[in-house]
Amino acid sequence: MELSEADLAACCASRRWVAAVAGHADPDALRAASKRVLDELEWPDIEEALAAHPRIGERPGGQGREAGWSRGEQSGMDGAGQEVRDAFIEGNRAYEERFGHVFLICASGRSALEMLAELRERLENDARTEREVVRRELAAIVDLRLVKLAKEKG
Repeated sequence: MELSEADLAACCASRRWVAAVAGHADPDALRAASKRVLDELEWPDIEEALAAHPRIGERPGGQGREAGWSRGEQSGMDGAGQEVRDAFIEGNRAYEERFGHVFLICASGRSALEMLAELRERLENDARTEREVVRRELAAIVDLRLVKLAKEKG
């Protein structure tokens, strides 16, 4: 499986991550390298990856692979009523004020109410704990995207 930097960047926007995992043609080796590299990234590299993720509840526009994946991953928001959407606007704002970055959650398979409950719970975290949670959520998202990418390229 041959992957370009653009393919990899659709999975994780950290340039350091892309450079570190490039060259792994075997999907299993790529996923293992990804996990290892994500565990080792410095926080600014994580922030670079976070900057590419839309807020939960804000459907990303565009026709690119990453935008399409994000729309699918956030499909649990599709049936959410206005009250839940408003709660996300408020929660996202509070989260970004507290932690300085977008609220990141592996949204695949989660309902809007589940994600909202997680957002509210994570607002209680201290910065160190939240960084650990964000790193785990990012790793889960990246791994899911690598699986999707392997299927596309398969």
